[in-house]
Amino acid sequence: MTWQELIEKEKEKSYFKELEEFINLEYENKKCMPIRKNIFKAFELTPLDKVKVVLIGQDPYPTENVAMGLAFSTNEGVKIPKSLHNMFVEAKSDISLEYPKSADLTQWAINGVLLLNRILTVEVGKPLSHKNKGWEMFTKAVIDEINLCERKIVFILLGNEAIKIKNYLNNKNHLIIEAPHPSPLSAYHGFFGSKIFSRTCDYLGVSYDFWRLTC
Repeated sequence: MTWQELIEKEKEKSYFKELEEFINLEYENKKCMPIRKNIFKAFELTPLDKVKVVLIGQDPYPTENVAMGLAFSTNEGVKIPKSLHNMFVEAKSDISLEYPKSADLTQWAINGVLLLNRILTVEVGKPLSHKNKGWEMFTKAVIDEINLCERKIVFILLGNEAIKIKNYLNNKNHLIIEAPHPSPLSAYHGFFGSKIFSRTCDYLGVSYDFWRLTC
């Protein structure tokens, strides 16, 4: 199955039709992120047959012009958010990854990292404003499809909400890495030192350059 096939299949379901109605109204009447054409950007950049890693986020950054359709990633020229800053700090400590100048994670997506938020849209200034509108059902369908893949895939679950996803994962070919969220509130309680980057590469048998970004 391709992502497009999965999306078309989900669009036929009643929950998704209700979700589309809600999203249409939100984007028509309010400022929402990411911009409309980037809602499914993660699936455009990381086809199902290329997925090596699934990195789960919560919902897009609620600040205008920051979110760009990939979990944790931001548009060019935007100040690096604190959570992503902490991820870069851990990457430098773990695999000597040079600290990048940009927080655009497109290269990770191209390399096979599905940067997936559980909720794909948000109203500007209102975190989790699109919670329980249907996105969680859609992204569960995505996770279920990846779980069926027989090749090795690493699921990186950061924070309590993401860790709940392990209940959907039962394929022994996959590695589940759990760690606290990299936000300033929890990074010092187990995220730093979690070695999520090296553990991923070691399991997949790829070099640490897998995580390298253009600086």
